[in-house]
Amino acid sequence: MAKWGEGDPRWIVEERPDATNVNNWHWTEKNATPWSKERITTLFKNFAINHDSKVKCSVIEVDKIEGEATANNRKGKLIFFYEWNVVLKWQGCLDEVEPTYTGKVTIPNLSEENDLDDIDITISIDESCDDSERLKQFMYNIGRSQIRSQIGVYLRELRDEFSKGLILPKKGDATVKPDGVSNITSGFNKKVNLQPMNSGADKNSGVPSVGCKLDVKTITFSETFQCQAKDLFDVLTKPELVSVFTHSQAKVDASRGGEFVLFDGNLSGKFQELVTNEKIVQTWRYKQWPSGHYSQVTMNFIQKEDHTVLNVTQTGVPANEYDNTLRNWKGYYWNSIKQAFGFGSFLM
Repeated sequence: MAKWGEGDPRWIVEERPDATNVNNWHWTEKNATPWSKERITTLFKNFAINHDSKVKCSVIEVDKIEGEATANNRKGKLIFFYEWNVVLKWQGCLDEVEPTYTGKVTIPNLSEENDLDDIDITISIDESCDDSERLKQFMYNIGRSQIRSQIGVYLRELRDEFSKGLILPKKGDATVKPDGVSNITSGFNKKVNLQPMNSGADKNSGVPSVGCKLDVKTITFSETFQCQAKDLFDVLTKPELVSVFTHSQAKVDASRGGEFVLFDGNLSGKFQELVTNEKIVQTWRYKQWPSGHYSQVTMNFIQKEDHTVLNVTQTGVPANEYDNTLRNWKGYYWNSIKQAFGFGSFLM
C-alpha cells in the first residue's frame, strides 16, 4: 500500500493530458462490432471463387451475420475477442451456361478459440441434382479454402485497425502520429535472390560454419523506448503482441530452443537464451540468405529511470545484406513497435 499522501502512481490520472489509463494499467476496450460487420460484408459480397474456368461460383450476399468483436488492453496486453455466426449465399453454374444453382455457406462459430484452419465451414445447395452436386463439391473442395483466406484478411485487419491507439503512451510520451511514418518499400517482406558468396567468414561471428564460406559482418546498435523493460520484453516474446507490430500472424515459442517464424515465414530462428526482462539470444535468419546460414542476435535490456535502452548485437550477417538488415531492424521492428504501442516520442 502506498504511503499516505503519496498515492500509487498507477492511479494518478491528473498528470496525463487525457487524464485516463496511466501506464495502461486499467482495462480498456474498443467495440469492433460495427466495423467487423461492415468489413465482413465487404469482403464476401460478390466474392468470386477462382479456380476452374468451367465452373463459375461466387458469394452473392451476406445473408446473416450475428455476433460481436472487441479489442481489449489490460496492463499493456492486447487481447481480441470475437464470435460470429455468418451465413453467405452463393451461386454457380457449369460452363457459363444456364441453369444457375444457389446455396449457402455457413460459418457457425468464427471465434478466437479456433485456429483459421479449424474454422467449421459447411456448404449446402437449395436444389439437388447432378449439376448442383458438382457445384457443391467444388465449393467444398475449392471454395472453403478461399473463404478461409478472406476470413484471414478480416482477422489481420481487425488486429491492425484496433491495435492503433489502444495502448496509450505513458506519462511524458508525446503522441505518436502514424501519418509521420514513411512507407517502407523494401525489407523483410520483399523477396530477393542472394547469390552465393565465397570470401572468408567473420572469426568473431559466433555462428558455426555450414560448408559455405561467407563474407559476414557484425551489426551493433542501441535503441531507446519509453517503457519499462518488462513491457518491451513482452512485446518481443509474446505471439499476440509480436503479431501486432509485424502486422501478420507470428509463431513465437519463447523458451530455450523454441522457434519463431515472423513476416509470413521470411524471418525464422530459435531462442538460445532468455533472461526475463533482461536478455534475449536468438539464432536468426532471413529466408533468402544462403541455405542453412544463421546469424546470432543478442538483445540486452537496460532499465533506466524513465525509459529502457535496448542494446543489440547481431553477428554473422552476410556483408551484402548489412545495410538492408540494419535498415529493416529500424523500420520493421523498432519504429513499428513505437507506433503500435506508444513506446517512443518520435520515429526516425
